[in-house]
Amino acid sequence: MGINSIIALLGGLGAFLFGMKYMGEGLELAAGPKMKELLEKLTRNRIMGFLLGALVTVVIQSSSATTVMVMGFINAEIMDLAQATGVIFGANIGTTITSILIALDVSGIAPICICIGAVMLLYAKKKRNRYIGQVVLGFGILFQGLHTMSQAMSPLKDSPGFQEFILNAKNPLLGFVVGVILCAVIQSSSAAVGVLQALAMQGLMPLYFAAFVVCGINVGSSTPPLLSALNAKNNAKRAACIYLIFNIVGAILFIPLTILFPITQMIERVIPDPVFQIAVYHIIFKVVTGVILLPLVNVVVKWTYRIIPKQAHESAFRFEYIDPNMVGSPAVLSLQVGREVERMCDMVRKNVSDAAEGLIQNDIMSANVIREREQVIDYLASEITDYLTKVNALQLPQSVSNYMGCVFHVINDLEQIGDHAIKILVQTEKCVEMGQAYSQAAQDELRQIYQMDMDLLDKTMKLFRGQRPTPEGWLDMKLQERTIMKLAVKAQSNHMERLQEKTCTFEQGLTFIESLNSLMRIVNHVMNIAEASGSELLLNTARE
Repeated sequence: MGINSIIALLGGLGAFLFGMKYMGEGLELAAGPKMKELLEKLTRNRIMGFLLGALVTVVIQSSSATTVMVMGFINAEIMDLAQATGVIFGANIGTTITSILIALDVSGIAPICICIGAVMLLYAKKKRNRYIGQVVLGFGILFQGLHTMSQAMSPLKDSPGFQEFILNAKNPLLGFVVGVILCAVIQSSSAAVGVLQALAMQGLMPLYFAAFVVCGINVGSSTPPLLSALNAKNNAKRAACIYLIFNIVGAILFIPLTILFPITQMIERVIPDPVFQIAVYHIIFKVVTGVILLPLVNVVVKWTYRIIPKQAHESAFRFEYIDPNMVGSPAVLSLQVGREVERMCDMVRKNVSDAAEGLIQNDIMSANVIREREQVIDYLASEITDYLTKVNALQLPQSVSNYMGCVFHVINDLEQIGDHAIKILVQTEKCVEMGQAYSQAAQDELRQIYQMDMDLLDKTMKLFRGQRPTPEGWLDMKLQERTIMKLAVKAQSNHMERLQEKTCTFEQGLTFIESLNSLMRIVNHVMNIAEASGSELLLNTARE
């Protein structure tokens, strides 16, 4: 096998990998939001999750990508570990579809697919048609790459050394190690099995040896999820372990079975095509392992907790839901971002509430907690903004792009609200230092206004979470905004009367006015969030 054949082999492998990834991305862009909705709704049932995992993997052509997507849902707490396990098991079965397509040998139509796909991708006006073009183009490149690989390996037929190796290739351990290394390097079990099938097309891969290589390939396919989980939350790491456990159990089961029982001989007798033989063995490996492990989901989950034990405490200065090192679908990314923003909002809400109650009760016991929380809020605002900048560089569906734009506005206003909580705390500290407390009337006024602020923030975050805005809902929020402003003006007027009656001091008056200003500014920022969230929702509704 000369240098030209090696270059052709590498080029064919590159085309195969690119075509598979490009086709999967096109399918995901066309159906990503719908897949997200299916995963959210149907994974509560173990069997449905199993079937859905297989279906999604058939669509995006990668069990590793499906597992990474599931890890994203776990990070966003959309799915628990038991639900994810069924989906991961199903994903392992869905990945066999590529080997079936290869066995059907449709490489003859690959050039036509490349031509049609390229025309659609370049000239179609609608985005959906461009995505379909991407799928067709990826499909064509995938099989053109496979054809190139097969042709590049044909000289091996005349190589005495390789022929001798294949004739004596019966060592299960060698086959297993070759499969693990091959898949760990290529980072795709479908592509690694495709290489075996390309060899089989030239009559260079006996099924008995290929069986052990397939076992190794399946274990090696756990590398991408494990790498993606390195900096993820513990449950996402456990999901990657579930993927690994599935394939290790399969290898432990099938290596002895292949040695002790004539499985490969039976397949060879029933199916004469060597390419189909590898595909069938791959399918049997996945399906049998899945059927055995599916009833043992809870046991598998317990194993993962032994591998990744629970941690007592983790730093607050980290993403809880976003995994910046995880490659996920646009739908998963938007879910993670949304949950992280909600976490930030909860902290902001607690800070305003604690600061306002401290002001009313003339108590600074929560001062350190409020300031520590504010540091986390600032950290999240900065880190989420950086993350959004990176995400926006990706090719995103219009709805996801709109959502990310909305998030930019939301986190800026949330950070501003957090700053006003600190300003209220500063006024409280001044009151405590002076040894002066507000009158009961002033306390009641402040409590009424800040509680209405918090109620308005709660309504606004419902909009952010995706609750459709209604004319009545908008009117209610606008009326509440005006009511708060009127109450603040009335409180200022009442305060002037108390100053004249000398029931409060001038210094107290300054802190009271400053605190009222902060509470009014909070309302302005809350309404900014409402407008950004409502506009994004209305825009997406119009597109739908």
